[in-house]
Amino acid sequence: GSYIGANKEFARQYLAGELEVELIPQGTLAERLRAGGAGIPAFYTPAGVGTQVADGGLPWRHDGQGGVALASPPKEVRDFDSASYVLERGIRTDFALVRAARGDRHGNLVFARSARNFNPLAAMAGRVTVAEVEELVEPGELDPDAVHLPGIFVQRVVALTAEQAADKRIEKRTVSA
Repeated sequence: GSYIGANKEFARQYLAGELEVELIPQGTLAERLRAGGAGIPAFYTPAGVGTQVADGGLPWRHDGQGGVALASPPKEVRDFDSASYVLERGIRTDFALVRAARGDRHGNLVFARSARNFNPLAAMAGRVTVAEVEELVEPGELDPDAVHLPGIFVQRVVALTAEQAADKRIEKRTVSA
């Protein structure tokens, strides 16, 4: 992941040594997912050069007593045209769960707002992708130019009820005065 945020239970489990977490730059995470979904095994990026991302030593798992049980290894760094780059591996996942605003039973999906950022990439990287769809439409109803993810990357479609579609548990609403 790239950000564990304000999830206190996640942080507790990580620090207690119950979870192993690889923290990487958000853009690198996006590209690792895209590369994995496109069948690209690895790529070079300037993100992370000169940091623990490249040099190793980032805590992946803690021991529960404040120490590090497992740290990240150093990554290959190469120079191209007088600039340094870190070798990153593409990510393939066994399973991806995404949520789309609209979709058809063939898995063609349209995402709303910021859901466009990572959902298509996560779906591409998944060997099996399940899409929750807030509004299920008939094949042919979606404008092909509006489709953010073609159905080739989706193996299962689950139509949500109106009540389920309105339930957005991960969302943390904030309002400024």
